Amino acid sequence: MCAPAPIERPSVETTVAEDQAAGPGRPPAPRGARGAVARLLRAVARLLRLPGGRARRWAAWCAMPPLAVVSAVVLCRAADTDGITPIPQLLAFLPWLLVPAALGLLLSTAARWPMGCGWALAAAAATGWFIQPYDGGGSPPEPRGPVLARLRVMTANLEFGQAREGLLNALRRERPDLVAVQECDTRCAEALDSAAVRRAYPYRSVALGNSAAAGSAILSRHPLTRTEGVRGTLRMPGAVVRVAGQRLRMQVAHPMPPMPGQLDLWRTELGRLRAYADERGEEPTLIAGDFNATQDHAAFRAVLDTGLRDSARATGVSRTPSWPSATTPVLGAQIDHVLVSRGLRPRTARFLDLPHTDHRALLVELDLYGPQG
Repeated sequence: MCAPAPIERPSVETTVAEDQAAGPGRPPAPRGARGAVARLLRAVARLLRLPGGRARRWAAWCAMPPLAVVSAVVLCRAADTDGITPIPQLLAFLPWLLVPAALGLLLSTAARWPMGCGWALAAAAATGWFIQPYDGGGSPPEPRGPVLARLRVMTANLEFGQAREGLLNALRRERPDLVAVQECDTRCAEALDSAAVRRAYPYRSVALGNSAAAGSAILSRHPLTRTEGVRGTLRMPGAVVRVAGQRLRMQVAHPMPPMPGQLDLWRTELGRLRAYADERGEEPTLIAGDFNATQDHAAFRAVLDTGLRDSARATGVSRTPSWPSATTPVLGAQIDHVLVSRGLRPRTARFLDLPHTDHRALLVELDLYGPQG
């Protein structure tokens, strides 16, 4: 009688390292591509996993909110959109987002959370990248030809007309040639109509509104002709100034601020300023005032993209805050600007402190060139 043939069993060979990795009661680790994918998934899971221990876990949870806020704002900045409230308000203070990013890094380090540390470093790097001055479509060519005049241009927001005395003192001290005034009420208009101011600035365009914040004015040492100006909730007068035989277009800027529930109005009025800039033609043009926007707002960058230059940016002070004056120059946002076309070259820009207003005035010195070839 023949003995039954032995049953063949498939042999399983594993390396010592694979047996150890599998551990007791676990199947051996898969080989090849499947093994690489499995190892990658395990590594990702370790990164995403919150740390153990109550204190470390709480530190990781506390790191998430500041990092989420920074990430949301920076992503909107990268996508060239102002988003919804509170993104536009936070974009005004974009450089200060490095503080919550640093806090997130500190908490992630304390929690020994690799994912949080990487997240914080990426958020800080992206914020630092966007802190660089905005150049629009690149630096426009420098104007050529003879310099017809050197002009001093000032813009000042008087906060409901309260800083009118400070403005008068600045006019006597700095002697600007052209002045753009925002939030000029009836008391401000009376002060600007005094005999002394009339002698210094015989040409003007004053547009009062239906509130203390709505009025604006243009003062000039040179002859001017009023123009329709840009339509807005707050008055934004315009003028054509004749300097050394050259026509210079001047426009006051004062769009509504980006308040919750009014973002569409803010975008619309900045869009009208952009349309004015885009249709300016070849004549030298300047737009001065309180734009209620910084270079980190897409709606303001659209104005710069028409080829205008920000005088503060051109003279190396693009991040100097102008509002709110109570915390400047340590903390704040630069929302007051003097934008100029190719026929004007900024030479210097200074921010001046005026009493009784939440804005700093901006004084810019410009060269006015003749017709451009």
